[in-house]
Amino acid sequence: MLAETICSAVSVAGLGIAAVTAYRKRFLAATRIAAYSLVPIGLVLTGAVEWAVDTAFSPSAWLGFGLLGGALLLFMTTRAIERRGGGTRKERKAAARAAEREAVAPAASAPALRQGGSPVAQPQARPQPQSQSKAKPKATGTGEDFSDIEAILKKHGI
Repeated sequence: MLAETICSAVSVAGLGIAAVTAYRKRFLAATRIAAYSLVPIGLVLTGAVEWAVDTAFSPSAWLGFGLLGGALLLFMTTRAIERRGGGTRKERKAAARAAEREAVAPAASAPALRQGGSPVAQPQARPQPQSQSKAKPKATGTGEDFSDIEAILKKHGI
């Protein structure tokens, strides 16, 4: 009963403010204020206020909200860890497959095949390392040679 009275008073006050605003020739703002002031009385008439009051004083409702909050917290934690740890499960599987493919180089298996004398065709040499080494100075735009940096990295085993 008290909640309905408060909501009705808020609606009447809002409509009064909307009338004053319309009197000052600010019709768009007055219409917006009137729309906001009709919301509390609409909630009273639909019964949403009674539901909210019953929910606010119900321990089982608070327990339910706590469980929902805990579930949301767990979900957000797993998403944060997933983003930090390398993406989704599908992305990690794709990365593992790519690493397996790179671990077994096609040129590494060619000498073993030649020793056995099998008539397997020789794998074609891939021109990627040559094209990448030529593309590096062009990618920087300054035409600098990074051979000294590469030497340092090779020295440290990187």
